[in-house]
Amino acid sequence: MTENEQLLARVSAKAHITRPWGWPSLPEPADASTLARAETTLGFSLPPLLADLYLRIGDGGFGPEYGLLPLLDSPPAGEPAAVVQYLANRESARRDPDWPWPECVLPISHWGCAMYACVDCRTPQAPVLLFEPNADHAWYVDAPSLTAWLSSWVDGTGWYEETNEELDMIPWTDFHIRTTAARAS
Repeated sequence: MTENEQLLARVSAKAHITRPWGWPSLPEPADASTLARAETTLGFSLPPLLADLYLRIGDGGFGPEYGLLPLLDSPPAGEPAAVVQYLANRESARRDPDWPWPECVLPISHWGCAMYACVDCRTPQAPVLLFEPNADHAWYVDAPSLTAWLSSWVDGTGWYEETNEELDMIPWTDFHIRTTAARAS
C-alpha cells in the first residue's frame, strides 16, 4: 500500500467517526462527473490527493473544524461550496485590488471569522495556505503539503488543536507574485 493509500485509509477512518460543526453525516463521495464539472468551472485541475478525498471519502463534511467544503453544492451549514467560494473570491479581487485572490488557490475549509484553509492547486506538493484577513499578513503557510495537513488533522497536531495554539505560521511569500493585481502591474 502506497503512502497516499495509507493516508487516505487513515483520513477515511477518522472521517467516518467524527463530524465537523454543521454536518449531520458524512456525504457520499462526489462522482467523476462532479469533479469534471468543478475542474472545468475552475479552469484548473485539482491535485490528485484532493480529488481522491472528494471521490473516495466524501463530498466535504470531514476534516478539521468546519470540515472540507463540498465541491459544487452548499453544505448543510450554509457555507458556499469550494468552487463557488473560489469564483466569488476571484470576482471580489477584480472589484477590490486591495484584496486580490491568488490564481489556482482553492478554498477547501472554512475556519470562521472569514478565514479559509486553501490548497495551492498549481504546486505539485499542494501546500495548504491559511487565508487570515484579520491578521497582519493575510496569507500563511498552514502546511507544506496537503499530505502534511491531513496527517496533522488525523494525528491531532494541527495549529488549531488546543494543545498547539502557540504554533506560529510563516507568511506565504508567493502571494504577491500569484495574484491578478501583481500580474496586471
